[in-house]
Amino acid sequence: MVQAMSQKFTRDEFDLYVWEGTSDIASRAERCLAGMDVSLLRADAGTAFPPPRDPGRPAVALVSVSVMGDTRFSGYDWLAAQGLPVIWVASEARGRDPRYYPPEYSYTLPLSFTASDLRKLLFELLGTLDRLSRSAPRREQPLIAVSEPMRNLLAEADLFADCRSNVLIHGETGVGKERVARLLHDRAAWSDGPFVAVNCGAIPEGLFEAHFFGHAKGAFTGAVGAHKGYFEQAHGGTLFLDEIGDLPLYQQVKLLRVLEQSSVTRLGSTVEVPVDFRLVAATNKDLRALVGQEAFRADLYYRLAVIELRIPNLEERGGAEKAAIFRALLERLGSEDEPPAWLLDRVSRTRFAGNVRELSNVAERVAIMRRQFKAWDQPRIERIFDRIAEPPGAFGAAGSQCEPPVFTDAERAERARILAALDVNGWRRQDTANTLGISRKVLWEKMRKLHLGAGQGETAEGIVEAS
Repeated sequence: MVQAMSQKFTRDEFDLYVWEGTSDIASRAERCLAGMDVSLLRADAGTAFPPPRDPGRPAVALVSVSVMGDTRFSGYDWLAAQGLPVIWVASEARGRDPRYYPPEYSYTLPLSFTASDLRKLLFELLGTLDRLSRSAPRREQPLIAVSEPMRNLLAEADLFADCRSNVLIHGETGVGKERVARLLHDRAAWSDGPFVAVNCGAIPEGLFEAHFFGHAKGAFTGAVGAHKGYFEQAHGGTLFLDEIGDLPLYQQVKLLRVLEQSSVTRLGSTVEVPVDFRLVAATNKDLRALVGQEAFRADLYYRLAVIELRIPNLEERGGAEKAAIFRALLERLGSEDEPPAWLLDRVSRTRFAGNVRELSNVAERVAIMRRQFKAWDQPRIERIFDRIAEPPGAFGAAGSQCEPPVFTDAERAERARILAALDVNGWRRQDTANTLGISRKVLWEKMRKLHLGAGQGETAEGIVEAS
């Protein structure tokens, strides 16, 4: 039986993620915290995502405001998803200028911070994290199952939740594969252990070993401390590997070896570390077909597919379930009044190619409009649904034949947030930038990167705004 993993920690044991930009704050922070059990993890503006997060240790981020002007910086979504407290560091001259300090973050240090300044603020934040971890258990929103296909799926998940065998979840993009994996974990005997979620399609080239196996201190440049990889982080709990079909063949071999030996060796070390976790994998691809094409290892497939679950898409769940999910999303977003019948009817009749993820983005945009305009503005809301039906090529300029772009989960979330702000501000870029707390230039770069018509801003009324 897997033993529950203790979340107890001391203030001397934590991870510090550092984005230093053009300032030299990482080495200074390391000197300030000498003698403490601190893993200092560097990430630059162009990093797809930072080193792996160990859910068994508290963590804080130290970010220089100099990275905010770098259009490659995509750390906001990762930081928000991890729920890390963020300490922003800037020269005193910048003060509390909202262009440099996003309003949602209130922890700041001057560029000339001392060891005492840093330690005092870190201990304050770590104490807060400690109290929250002991007093506020995680409250996952229940999965909505109005339709028979979803009720059958949840019944099957309940049946296998307490089983130690590996699980393979099939489903289209956006159906909620991680939610079902989390449900399997929460209803297992080892639910007090860690739940470590990894998107296999987002692992940077050449960094598989560092992320999955971890590394010893000094294993490579920048490895200022030892760090657990995903396999060790999941010990005593569940490891969820999303988009397992995107894992290259040479990495599949290494995963298979860990599953067979139940041990890992960190980079730069010769010591084998035993690991014990339940593996749940998910894919939107036909792995059997990939095995036939020799693009996926047959031995790994049979290791993964001991138990197989398939999540129905939104169309299979039916209009009633779409409306129920939409209503629940609005309530979660702070909408207190019941959405009108015409809106629920439009939701139930709309085909969401991105499934629940796309429906969630639409709900967020509708909720923002409802809050800003103090009413269910039917013409504006209808235009949101009209855009859903646009052909994929609509991302490019008029008459172009471009391929639809492929976005990461973080980019999709950022795209939805910017779209919502654009909708509310009638696609006026300066007003939208002010709403988001960024400069007009940064907004323009993000719109270009996310294919939001950076060259021509269409207003909510269909009028083109000059750049």
